Amino acid sequence: MTARPANAHQARLLRLLRDGGPNSRAQLGDQIDLSRSKLAVEIDRLLETGLVVADGLAASRGGRRSHNIRLAPGLRLLGVDIGATSVDVAVTNAELEILGHLNQPMDVREGPVAVFEQVLDMAAKLRASGVAEGFDGAGIGVPGPVRFPEGVPVAPPIMPGWDGFPVREALSQELGCPVMVDNDVNLMAMGEQHAGVARSVKDFLCVKIGTGIGCGIVVGGEVYRGTTGSAGDIGHIQAEPDGRPCACGNHGCLEAYFGGAALARDAEEAARDGRSAELAARLEEAGSLAATDVAAAASAGDATALDLIRDGGTRTGQVIAGLVSFFNPGLVVIGGGVTGLGHTLLAAIRTQVYRQSLPLATGNLPIVLGELGPAAGVTGAARLISDHLFSPA
Repeated sequence: MTARPANAHQARLLRLLRDGGPNSRAQLGDQIDLSRSKLAVEIDRLLETGLVVADGLAASRGGRRSHNIRLAPGLRLLGVDIGATSVDVAVTNAELEILGHLNQPMDVREGPVAVFEQVLDMAAKLRASGVAEGFDGAGIGVPGPVRFPEGVPVAPPIMPGWDGFPVREALSQELGCPVMVDNDVNLMAMGEQHAGVARSVKDFLCVKIGTGIGCGIVVGGEVYRGTTGSAGDIGHIQAEPDGRPCACGNHGCLEAYFGGAALARDAEEAARDGRSAELAARLEEAGSLAATDVAAAASAGDATALDLIRDGGTRTGQVIAGLVSFFNPGLVVIGGGVTGLGHTLLAAIRTQVYRQSLPLATGNLPIVLGELGPAAGVTGAARLISDHLFSPA
């Protein structure tokens, strides 16, 4: 993809077609503040670039029927969502429909070179499957703070060896296309906004509970990243003064008490202390425990597992309650791998937020699980790069 929109009007048209699908000139005119003649000029210019194509006759609104306009069907975007313990890679069209999706286990602590070898191998497999000959752009999510303009991780606590690594530059060279990089939870928020539970909400929080905990903040329909890109790093808000040591070097952080890593550690301790026969049996069989084991034990009615989930949900709810009182969002979305803990976790978070935040902030506040699961991150990654490509050059 070499063409870019020439002005803000063309960029707006491209994003309308991305988010709403094929549309007639008249329907596009209803959504954009342009005269009919100016709109016709901008659409004709986009047709000349090849970014959009005519797509069948539109429904009649009286008079001569016009053609629908749609984004070029051959455009292909790569979405990459790197987590702490797995990676998702997907190919989408320009309307962000997923055409192919792969997931593989992966340890982010192996470092950027090993991780990106795996990502490139997965991208090659998707190309070989026939869903894409090449990529017009790629969006990448990583589980740590990112200096957004440069696409560089900065001192990520659970990503040794990644500090300062030029992710955008390195992958752009390998893939031969533009690349944008962001924190993984921001991409989850963008995915849920585009195709998930937050489609109709302009101001919301998206909390990702995986190995760690982060929060995507969407204000007026746009992700808020803060001055340097570190907004939403709620896993390192202090939940317990002088509490447990955290991977970030501080003590008492929320992430030290909940998230996949903390939950697995507490579950193993409970198993060894004889507080849970169910967890002890799982530990003896596997040699270690994960959040999925706690979820399974809770489903089997294990009281200790249920207590661990409730305690973690209560601590997370305490932090979210502060955010709700401060930000007054219209929705809170809970996502990430630990949401396999389900409604026990969600109930604990809701109870704490509704109890602790002001009634004016929570009176009409839904707190819900995300709809898209692993697809949220890769959809958000594709949206990230499309936002870049559909901006004036």
